[in-house]
Amino acid sequence: MAADDLEAALDGVIARFDLGEYEITAYLAVLQHGELTASEIAERTDIPQPRVYDTVRSLGDVGLVELKEARPMKVLAIDPREAFADFQASLDELVEDLSARYTAPAREPEAVSLVKSRPTILRYLEDIVDAAEYELQLSLTPALLARFEGALRRREDDGIATEILLSPAADAPDPDTFDYDAVATTVKGRRGITTPVVAVADGDYSMYATRESVRGDNDRYGVVFNRTELGFLVSAFLNTVLWTTAETIASDGSELPFPRRYGTIRRCISDLAALEGEFHATIEGRNVATGDDWVVEGRVGTVSFGPNRSVATLVVETEDGPVDVGGQVAAYEDIEAYEIRVGRDAPPGV
Repeated sequence: MAADDLEAALDGVIARFDLGEYEITAYLAVLQHGELTASEIAERTDIPQPRVYDTVRSLGDVGLVELKEARPMKVLAIDPREAFADFQASLDELVEDLSARYTAPAREPEAVSLVKSRPTILRYLEDIVDAAEYELQLSLTPALLARFEGALRRREDDGIATEILLSPAADAPDPDTFDYDAVATTVKGRRGITTPVVAVADGDYSMYATRESVRGDNDRYGVVFNRTELGFLVSAFLNTVLWTTAETIASDGSELPFPRRYGTIRRCISDLAALEGEFHATIEGRNVATGDDWVVEGRVGTVSFGPNRSVATLVVETEDGPVDVGGQVAAYEDIEAYEIRVGRDAPPGV
């Protein structure tokens, strides 16, 4: 669609939001560039500088852009497929043409982010799925499973170890009609609608969102922990509270390939406790007593869980004696593990 036709079609749609010429002009500018400051919008359009802030806040109020409160304030484009998702099917052609102009904004990662809009929460969820290098744990609704099925299939093909919890379990697809093995190594179902939406990539990049926020309800939120030690809070909650109160729906039952990498000690122990034979491990982490970086190599000795997986025990037999391995914020163990690598014949290289 030509630019003039696109602007005319968009003008008709925007009328439903009761927005004016300045809002239309600003929206197209942000959509094309992905991210602009107020000054940049004024430079690229004929909108007077004093009117820019009111203009972009109007766009933010109806969910067409995302405002990042900073100095200077940044205006980020929202994918039109999300912004116009509730419109009638007759608008599909317009939305696709807008999407062709969309340039994804370059986001500077923050350690902790509070997000409130449904499109932003879904974008972070997609980013976490794509960012996983070896381990992915998810708590999803059946609708979100359908939404991200293609991405999960690609991640499974990439060899990512994926665990998915679905709730409410009664709405989960029937294993006889849905190929769970194509999207995850293990899938569980949890009763009820109180289970939050959770995503953890490699044990540290994680997100917690209320179920209401994913539905688009007001006054709800999601919290994103981007490569920060605080991410263990989400991982620990998923492993000890949600995963242990769910029932298995499907498991691929295939023999696990080694060497393997783990971001969470509980998933490592869960795998090793169910397997026979000798294993060797390389642990990257830090000394619990001194805080110094520490790499531990040796044969895997004891692996076990306490009641409800609240206590996880992993002991590595090294040349200098046994080393107790703990997860993030470990206190009783010798080493706080950042990453665990396990092999059959020898400790895998770092």
